Amino acid sequence: MRVLIATLLIALCVTPAVAGEYGEKLSDAEVIKISTLMESPEEYVGKTVKVEGRVTGVCAHRGCWIEIAGDEDYQSLRFKVEDGVMVFPAEAMGHVATAEGVFTKIELTPEQALAVHKAGCEKNKKEGEAGCSHGVPEEGGVAYQLAGLGAVVE
Repeated sequence: MRVLIATLLIALCVTPAVAGEYGEKLSDAEVIKISTLMESPEEYVGKTVKVEGRVTGVCAHRGCWIEIAGDEDYQSLRFKVEDGVMVFPAEAMGHVATAEGVFTKIELTPEQALAVHKAGCEKNKKEGEAGCSHGVPEEGGVAYQLAGLGAVVE
């Protein structure tokens, strides 16, 4: 019995916490579908929005962003924070996240867009998926993300 209790305590100490609240407490605002944001993104730029979806990517370097799958194929939205403000563990992959932040527009040069495009396609190729999930055109343009305020990972 003592060995079992000791093993459980050790497991709890070395297993990173995934589920929980990160950053600010979420508001009571209604969740907006990512497809709704992407249909008319300019209506939401600068506004605080709440989204929900499965975590499909986590920053491997500092845990400063998570990629949240949209409700339509090949759609996702990045939830980004400054380094160290919130740290998402790699184990968050596959979990469902509800995230709230300011919907932000980022204009990309053709070179920046191509780099993002290639990285997204390579990621999908490694995971055996067809297509690219980042939503950034190769020729440049704009990308959208949430400047993170708070998130709950389940």
